[in-house]
Amino acid sequence: MSLKINRRAFAASLGGAALLAAGGVKAAPKGQTSFLNVSYDPTREFYKAFNAQFQTIWAQSHAGQQVTFQQSHGGSGKQARSVIDGIQADVVTLALANDIDEIARKGIIAPDWQKRLPDNSAPYTSTIVFVVRKGNPWRIKDWGDLTKPGIQVITPNPKTGGAPRWTYLAAWAWARRQPGGNDGAARNFVKDLYQHVPVLDSGARGSLTTFAQRRIGDVLLTWENEAFLAQKELGADGEFEVVYPSVSILAEPSVAWVDKVLKKKGTQQLAEAYLRHLYTEAGQTLAAEHGYRPRLPSVAARYKSKFRDIDLVSIDPEFGGWAKAQKTHFADSGIYDQIFKK
Repeated sequence: MSLKINRRAFAASLGGAALLAAGGVKAAPKGQTSFLNVSYDPTREFYKAFNAQFQTIWAQSHAGQQVTFQQSHGGSGKQARSVIDGIQADVVTLALANDIDEIARKGIIAPDWQKRLPDNSAPYTSTIVFVVRKGNPWRIKDWGDLTKPGIQVITPNPKTGGAPRWTYLAAWAWARRQPGGNDGAARNFVKDLYQHVPVLDSGARGSLTTFAQRRIGDVLLTWENEAFLAQKELGADGEFEVVYPSVSILAEPSVAWVDKVLKKKGTQQLAEAYLRHLYTEAGQTLAAEHGYRPRLPSVAARYKSKFRDIDLVSIDPEFGGWAKAQKTHFADSGIYDQIFKK
């Protein structure tokens, strides 16, 4: 199954027809079980296909049980807050572990959620890449090129999205690894980088719209799968090119079932089966086709040519894990708040 959308469908996906925002989830028809996956920005197309695939499998083994699968998408941080505020998610599939930890701290998800599924409950991975316009007029090759005088960089708000937090940390790691690099140099580089950002959308898909459809900016910093989408579905005649920096980050989107909701709805078995299907050959293949790096070796081998092998830093050794990174960089009055003040 290949990813097929068009410009009009892509624009419509930002509206309520293709997405279900908090408070906008439709009730399932009478006699059907409703099931809601609260996810982050760029997973719309993947989970639409995944829901159809899983629905067929579930129906075959649970004859007579009708399930209405629904999706909600937005910036990962905003999505986590929507669950905390009461949206009835059966599962969450968010951009980073810390967002699920925030939900767990409220007693809505079990604190040991990462131990319940393989690979710390991160069934696929991704990374941050650059998308430039045809011909790469700014000759962008690496992070250092993003602070050239006059260049405009498009990236979302780290306070609301997952991709921008991965992006911020990737930029920080690159700067720290340069000759004479340290945290002070990294801070200065990241501060300079954000001086070149004219628009801070709330999530990755909004930034893709800003760059590809509103034609704002010279380079987009985004998920690898969003870069594939821009190339294959939104650009014509090589309108967009992907640039892989020398250093990026190993992004590990995380998944969990929502214990408090499942207990009330009685959908525990369904939710567990849904997330475990992400680890199967079929689920991993679908993820790879939609631009996510599969964990399963057999699937990864088949898609080796699709995903470039680059130097990826990991959150734990580089930043002490997400809890520390969140507190240091993205919490109120953290480094991001400090450097972004005018």
